Amino acid sequence: MALKVGTRLRSAVCTAEVMVVRAPADDVALTCGGAPMTESGQEAEGLTIDPEQSTGAQLGKRYANEELGLEVLVTKAGEGTLGVNGTTLELKGAKGLPASD
Repeated sequence: MALKVGTRLRSAVCTAEVMVVRAPADDVALTCGGAPMTESGQEAEGLTIDPEQSTGAQLGKRYANEELGLEVLVTKAGEGTLGVNGTTLELKGAKGLPASD
């Protein structure tokens, strides 16, 4: 799937929803709970969450894959684990503030 900055996606197997903050140049397979994510407004039926892919997506957190140049923001929490091209997306840490002397 070709992603663009600002694209909103939802999980087909849980309540998770994300927004693309940084999009990769190439097409990627973004998943949640082991199932492909769909654009908001599209329905996917008959899919269930993979028990091994159920660590959850936290509301307001950013998940990224630096190698691909992908970053998403979770706009609605869910039970599914976010992944891209078969690998788990890592929770992106906060940037440290500069020290004030």
